[in-house]
Amino acid sequence: MKNKKTAIIGIIVVVAIAAMVIVAFYMQTRRGETEAEPEVDVSKVMDILLRDIDKSYPPTPKEVLKYYSEITCCFYDDSITEEQLEQLAKRSYLLYDDELKDNMPFDTYYENLKKDVIDFQAQKIVVSGYSVSAATDVERFNEDGFEWARLYAQYRLRQGTEYRYSNEVFILRKDNVGHWKIYGFDLVKEDAGETAMNN
Repeated sequence: MKNKKTAIIGIIVVVAIAAMVIVAFYMQTRRGETEAEPEVDVSKVMDILLRDIDKSYPPTPKEVLKYYSEITCCFYDDSITEEQLEQLAKRSYLLYDDELKDNMPFDTYYENLKKDVIDFQAQKIVVSGYSVSAATDVERFNEDGFEWARLYAQYRLRQGTEYRYSNEVFILRKDNVGHWKIYGFDLVKEDAGETAMNN
């Protein structure tokens, strides 16, 4: 009888210790969950603005155009603030060649951009995506003592449930520190094989 009592007491003690261990583990886990830092949802706009292009400028014409296109998609997001629009415009303007900047000072560029954004918003048009020429499709050439690159981007425009596409050709020129800068761009004229350049 004494052995039975000892066995039952032993079982109760083991169960109680196991229960305390489980409760302590559960409490520790819960405290860890509440103390964990919440994940930060970095928007596309903030992701672009947080990139330090002074230290890591896009290395190829394709990467420059991809970055420019990411910025372009953000311009036409209806949730963007005017402050963010101006910051993005300054970032985009950094990708322009000095000669293009001479022909289009920032104030002019920014005013034109704001008008475009207002026009797109009035028509409920969103730039919902883009694609850029494959690296193998980038045409490089030398002219007037400079290295140049020609490549294409296609922008997907959404208006309600309808989609249309805007095809643009870009000319980039390598500057004296080796950075590819946007020299000019224009819509691809579908019937003519060639396009004129805006600069």
